[in-house]
Amino acid sequence: MPADRHLTPMPGNWQRALAIVAHPDDLEYGAAAAIAEWTAAGREVSYLLVTRGEAGIDGLAPARAATVREAEQRAGAALVGVHTVEFLDHHDGVIEPGPALRRDLSAAIRRHRPELVLTLNHHDTWDGGHWNSPDHRVVGRAVLDAAGDAGNRWIFPELAGAKGLAPWNGVRWVAVAGSPHPTHAAEVGPGIDRAVASLAAHAAYITGLRGADQDPHAYARGFIEQMLRSGGERYRGHPATLFQVFPR
Repeated sequence: MPADRHLTPMPGNWQRALAIVAHPDDLEYGAAAAIAEWTAAGREVSYLLVTRGEAGIDGLAPARAATVREAEQRAGAALVGVHTVEFLDHHDGVIEPGPALRRDLSAAIRRHRPELVLTLNHHDTWDGGHWNSPDHRVVGRAVLDAAGDAGNRWIFPELAGAKGLAPWNGVRWVAVAGSPHPTHAAEVGPGIDRAVASLAAHAAYITGLRGADQDPHAYARGFIEQMLRSGGERYRGHPATLFQVFPR
């Protein structure tokens, strides 16, 4: 695959990031290698999950799946240096777009006050044309909107009133992992093994998806290394995570 001359390095002049995605494991499939490198460099990254992934394992009832997947997400996050993991309890598979979701995300952005916001692919398809899930599309678009809502005192004024969350205009970029239209790249090295371990921590989800005979670590190693190698081929030849970056 030829190098993409339009890809540029991810911004580096920031200290706090908030990653907002729909489900446990969304970040492990897209951004965890870069996150591992950022936290190792002393940057602060927090996770916000819009659901607990309760509809994600066919063989587990939703209440049990939610408990299992929350625990796997916390374990996976810790392996890449993320220790603040929050959940919003919207319903997995049927996240509703609209002001309620934007309000929840705006509140989180005001609370965490990030300079960089991360999310997952909001486009209709993935690279290669595979259809994206409704939850990813809804949450990704809502994150892009909420990054602006969080700084406007006249949108969701109740956040500043009853909740005491002052407007936050400090978001400088929203970076979308897994986008079919990347603009930036983060080269990775030492973070690769931690990213593999982070995805492998979602063992119940992986075996539920791939079958009981699937070794979660082997699956994670194959997926992560292939994804990062592909990203690197489009950039500078070194393993890389790709992002579509929207400046604010």
